[in-house]
Amino acid sequence: MPNGRRNHIPGVSLHVRQRGNNRCAIFGDDYDYEVFLVMLRAAAQRYCVQVHGYSLMTTHTHLQLTPTTEDGTARAIRQLSIRYVLYFNRRYQRVGTLWTGRYLAKPIDDSRYWLSCLRYIEQNPVRAGLVVRPEQYRWSSYRAHAYDEGGEWLAAHPILESLGADSGQRKTAYTELFATDLPLDERVHHQFKY
Repeated sequence: MPNGRRNHIPGVSLHVRQRGNNRCAIFGDDYDYEVFLVMLRAAAQRYCVQVHGYSLMTTHTHLQLTPTTEDGTARAIRQLSIRYVLYFNRRYQRVGTLWTGRYLAKPIDDSRYWLSCLRYIEQNPVRAGLVVRPEQYRWSSYRAHAYDEGGEWLAAHPILESLGADSGQRKTAYTELFATDLPLDERVHHQFKY
């Protein structure tokens, strides 16, 4: 039986996660991460999905995005998933699926939750013990938000814009979110049950 259609409300941000099959590694080296990001940008642009943040982990990915059409997210993630698996299988001479299943997406319904999700995503490498501080991890959007480094393709969002009157104020406010032990919205920890 085919999977049902997945539509999301345009303008409502989503926290999207996709895991490698059997929690296998989905990136072999830095080049794989770079290819994934290029493919993500292309799929997001093609299907009018705004990507606000990401963290590419060894065995899974986290994205924070906002679709502008009902089926934009589904179509963008489908294109990204298929193209990346074809690339990965060809590069590593393997066959079969790379993903556990379809992506999981949870709507983000308020501003506190929105910032909590982005913070959760960008702190993922720290919680996993890959780095001590989020700016040390190359494959997340943290440096783009905190230092304006390499995130030209990421979409702005009114919640991020509200952190300050100019870029300098926003960067300072953003880094302060990570410097404190502010509790994350409880919903972030319970989004994905497996």
